[in-house]
Amino acid sequence: MTEPKLKFVQCLGAAGLHRMAYWEWACQDSTAPTMVCVHGLSRQGRDFDSLARVMSQTHRVICPDVVGRGRSDWLANPAGYQIPTYVADMVTLLARLDVEQVDWVGTSMGGLIGLGLAALPGGLSPVRRLLLNDVGPALRVQALQRIGSYLGLPLRFDSLAEGTAYLAGISQGFGPHTPEQWAALSAPMLKPLGSRFELHYDPKIALGFAAINAEQAAAGEAALWYAYDALRCPTLLLRGADSDLLSAETAQLMTQRGPKARLEQFAAVGHAPTLVQTDQIAVVKAFFQP
Repeated sequence: MTEPKLKFVQCLGAAGLHRMAYWEWACQDSTAPTMVCVHGLSRQGRDFDSLARVMSQTHRVICPDVVGRGRSDWLANPAGYQIPTYVADMVTLLARLDVEQVDWVGTSMGGLIGLGLAALPGGLSPVRRLLLNDVGPALRVQALQRIGSYLGLPLRFDSLAEGTAYLAGISQGFGPHTPEQWAALSAPMLKPLGSRFELHYDPKIALGFAAINAEQAAAGEAALWYAYDALRCPTLLLRGADSDLLSAETAQLMTQRGPKARLEQFAAVGHAPTLVQTDQIAVVKAFFQP
């Protein structure tokens, strides 16, 4: 079975250099377009293994671990765990990949990062086609509070099975998965700590998330709508029909404003579709068909 290569790129932030990891799935066609798949708030790049195995037939697929997650460095100053930092890191990554344009798949936070890149002014956006997975300019406060209730907790697990059960418990919005699928999604999220396991992200990513107040949230929403309305690339919006983060009303509005995204919804799924299931992968593949 095809496996990705783990690579690293040095990125510059306010506190100096940090190293970002990324997983590269090669394509036999050396002229194939590049696809970048970016994960959600507390996840990591191996979330996209199932999708990448399929898409690497037509694309060079790159799945970064956003800084503070997975194999990437943790920031010395947790105030840097913000979308502008992540966008800057992705610009550095694209320079390393030596590509002028990419197809972008972004789940939740990864979608907001892609939105930031795709909305760059001056006709310089590197995003050719954009997929936003269960995320938009307006996010429901209840879902943010739900995520904040477990984000950054100092948890330790006695076994991979215990860690997997915990992650499955807080990820019911992902929809039905087989035990094998849960195990595959969970294993990269857990790292050994002596004889036990801990989550594979910096707990301090929760600090900036918890500090958001109502005024900041309103300003952020206005800025995101401004960015969304500036998009000029073809855009596909995926939504879990039971999503508690992206409302049906916001999703419909996204089909009418800006790039007028095409909307696909998945029944019995909340936040967020994992792009593991066959029907979800088929929708992604059709949108990015060369």
